[in-house]
Amino acid sequence: MRAGGGNLQLGRAQFRSRSKFPIMRKLPSLVLVAAALLVGVSPLAAQQKRTSPHESVFARIGAGRGGALVSITYGRPFSTKPGTTEVRKIWGGLVPWGKADRMGSDEATLLLTQQSMVIGETTLAPGAYTLYIVPSETGATKLAISSNIGKWGIPVDETHDVARVDLKKETLEKSVDQLTIAVTNDAAAGGGVISISWENTKFSLAFAVKK
Repeated sequence: MRAGGGNLQLGRAQFRSRSKFPIMRKLPSLVLVAAALLVGVSPLAAQQKRTSPHESVFARIGAGRGGALVSITYGRPFSTKPGTTEVRKIWGGLVPWGKADRMGSDEATLLLTQQSMVIGETTLAPGAYTLYIVPSETGATKLAISSNIGKWGIPVDETHDVARVDLKKETLEKSVDQLTIAVTNDAAAGGGVISISWENTKFSLAFAVKK
């Protein structure tokens, strides 16, 4: 199954650019595409007010200069309710079981991939996607990948999914107060890992990139 990356032809061209110093050109390209998406958000999203800090995490997947850049931009809510000292229950509380959740706060969580990306049995074309999560108390929690980008995170749009993939679940010894998403390179496996940590739970997913 091959999924389209939306209509971001400019973004794809920037991702595929080459130079003598590729990392110096490609890192800014991720920033430029992310900025373009933020400028192009829907009027409704533009009227919303952010409630959490935001962060972009990225990694070069693969060996040497030929690796592909993968980036995730997301809002980072805390376990503590804003403006109070109340510590909220996350999984099964703030993030209900069995319901789609934006996996962050404010704008929808954004994935950018420079090259084709293989997640589960789905191959994503280079470009931009929205990520969200569907947590399960008893079954497999799933990472959902959507072609509907540049939107406010809620309500979650489940009508433009290009894939839903099972996540590996682990229990953390030390609680994580603020939602933390990471993208790491796994050179030995020839791919990378996306991890989502919050409260006492960590979810992760391995992926590969195509040259």
